[in-house]
Amino acid sequence: MSAPPNARHLLIPFAGRGSPACRAALAGLRLPKLEALLARLARVHEDTQDDSTRSPPHERALAEALGIAAADGCIPWAALEAKRSGLGPTEGGQAWGVATLCHWQVGIDDVMLGDPAAIQIEAEESDALLAAALPFFEEDGIALHASATPGRWLAQGPIFDGLATASIDRAVGFPISQWSPLSDAGRPLRRLQNEMQMLLYTERVNDARTARGVPPINSFWLSGTGALPAGFTVPQAGPTVADGLRTPALRDDGAGWASAWQALDAGPVAELLAACSAGEAVTLTLCGDRSAQRFAVRPRGLAAWAKGLFSRPTAASFLEAL
Repeated sequence: MSAPPNARHLLIPFAGRGSPACRAALAGLRLPKLEALLARLARVHEDTQDDSTRSPPHERALAEALGIAAADGCIPWAALEAKRSGLGPTEGGQAWGVATLCHWQVGIDDVMLGDPAAIQIEAEESDALLAAALPFFEEDGIALHASATPGRWLAQGPIFDGLATASIDRAVGFPISQWSPLSDAGRPLRRLQNEMQMLLYTERVNDARTARGVPPINSFWLSGTGALPAGFTVPQAGPTVADGLRTPALRDDGAGWASAWQALDAGPVAELLAACSAGEAVTLTLCGDRSAQRFAVRPRGLAAWAKGLFSRPTAASFLEAL
């Protein structure tokens, strides 16, 4: 069951986080606006999986709200972005993927994926590397396009049809081997990543990056693979995604995560509470490592009002279950 199309919908990724520092911060977290809002709302939907899914709860919830049904690891975010940008065919088996430039951190035992959002990729760097990478992708029948975000390329080719890939939000901070596609269908992709590593090692872009003290770009991560359903229409409106918790959550920065939550509580959550108090239809979706829970306005009536007034839930009681 999706949110009503005319509802004001706020979706919060990483609202709950099971990493040690964030979980420890939860006990002392005070979120009065969230608690007041949850007292007025009822849980209307829950999607709980284990944390080994390639598509994290916030991506599954957003896809559902946009009317996209897809298997785990096959939510076609790249095709949706390409359709919105008018880049080319995105339906009827025309599969796309997002290639995100990143820094692989080589350790003694493992190679870890660093957060691409933290390595300061400039538009000129992204464009130069795209030009260098084009022939390698074309050899595998993959067309590359620049996106509006530096360091993100949109790739189109048959290899992405049915190829399950892990979201960056799942893979950051973990060994590459844990989340890379291991099926036979992913073998050309792994070879292409190896070729790109050798290419990027020699690029002048990385010499300049090293000189200014930022990590070199030494590979890419593929995600958002698949094709849009036939006849898919891009919704005019979707949820507002408040992603301020992402960076501290991925870094397990408990203090930063708590501070970001307080900013959300005073900002978007307070605005949603005000809209709810004014009688608007509002929807709130809270997402953690395993679960996405959607809340909507309680049925009106004295019993519902009294329940919300005298049994106000604590934020921790909701967030620790995510």
